[in-house]
Amino acid sequence: MGIVKIADDLHEEARRASAVMCRSINAQAEYWMKIGMLAEANPTLPFTEIVRRQLAEAQVGPAREAA
Repeated sequence: MGIVKIADDLHEEARRASAVMCRSINAQAEYWMKIGMLAEANPTLPFTEIVRRQLAEAQVGPAREAA
């Protein structure tokens, strides 16, 4: 685990979003980073498709790895 320095205003946005989404501030920042990385890697996919694929992968993930 490392330390990431972010601007105060971005930290405040993460704090507000984390309260709404019932996540810790760290979990909210991690979620944004993951979605951002996936969006950069898949620039033609809309946000809803990225999330749909992540949900599908989470549901089948361990079973697929075992196969």
